[in-house]
Amino acid sequence: MGVDLRHGGNRQAVADVLGCRPSQLLDASASLAPWTPRCPRLTVASLRDYPDRDQASLRQAIAAIHGLSPDWVLPGNGAAELFTWAARDAAAVGVSGLLAPGFADYRRALQCWDASWLETPLVLSWEHAGPLHHPRLEGSVVWICNPHNPTGQLWSRASLEAMLDRHALVICDEAFLPLVPEAEQQSMIALVAQYSNLVVIRSLTKLFGVAGLRVGYAIAQPDRLKRWKAWRDPWPVNGIAAALTEQWLGRPGRYERWCARVQRWTATEGAWMQGELARVPEITPMPSAANFLLISGRRSLVPLREALEQDHRILLRDCRSFAGLGEAWLRIGLQSPRNNRRIVRALKQLQRLSC
Repeated sequence: MGVDLRHGGNRQAVADVLGCRPSQLLDASASLAPWTPRCPRLTVASLRDYPDRDQASLRQAIAAIHGLSPDWVLPGNGAAELFTWAARDAAAVGVSGLLAPGFADYRRALQCWDASWLETPLVLSWEHAGPLHHPRLEGSVVWICNPHNPTGQLWSRASLEAMLDRHALVICDEAFLPLVPEAEQQSMIALVAQYSNLVVIRSLTKLFGVAGLRVGYAIAQPDRLKRWKAWRDPWPVNGIAAALTEQWLGRPGRYERWCARVQRWTATEGAWMQGELARVPEITPMPSAANFLLISGRRSLVPLREALEQDHRILLRDCRSFAGLGEAWLRIGLQSPRNNRRIVRALKQLQRLSC
């Protein structure tokens, strides 16, 4: 199929190939919470006026969640935009160290600035989801994903903190961490005040199930964020995205309740899916703390993925875009209980037919 494999969530592109409507596809290739918060009524100003270039209200709302001053927060057009500026800093510092497999967007960002990197192979066998000790990386700069994408491994903060004294710059992607039960204690955010060489990047896409809004944020010391702000476009976050995000985050208690709901879903559905997939012939689900499961096959899983799309209208994440993985790997984003059962039924049916 002629679909871009670098990222999940290509429902329109797959629908075009299959000749169906996007709404007919169950998209488990993207790892999002299965619900979206109620969208409050927008004011005319959020549509008509230019967004606040200082993003004062949005920064205040995000900062309050983490007990920070707004100067330590920089919202962005999704985490992807912020990776681009982190990569510009990384390119100026030296060689970056990356895990393989790992999220391809770090490499995309580094390529923007002709930066170089080294890849450390991740051993693709682990007994539990974590917290685990993060492997040692080479390079002046290290890029960490916690929990790790695509494996779902949760790294211990103690193992990550040790890197801050060994490397000139540490970039920690915590896009999935708010969805993981009891994972905030592994967050690096509490260390930002102590370490000027630390950047933490988060996304609201996964937590709120709002990939179309494109809102993320960086937490780092103010001097670094001021430099990034000077590099970027004047209005990286549109007024609608800012207004909705401010209201969703405006009451910390409501935010905490939302996180708790999502984390219960991650724990309950993750455990159920892990158990069910372990009974599907020819595939092995790997332990995961996150809201997705990496599965391996004894042979190529590309035919299985394509059959799911064509016969069952279910999309799973092709993992060939992750350095170090190949055709024998797929990633499944957790869905609602009903849709998770739909995925398992389809997998069992297809695997029985192929055996």
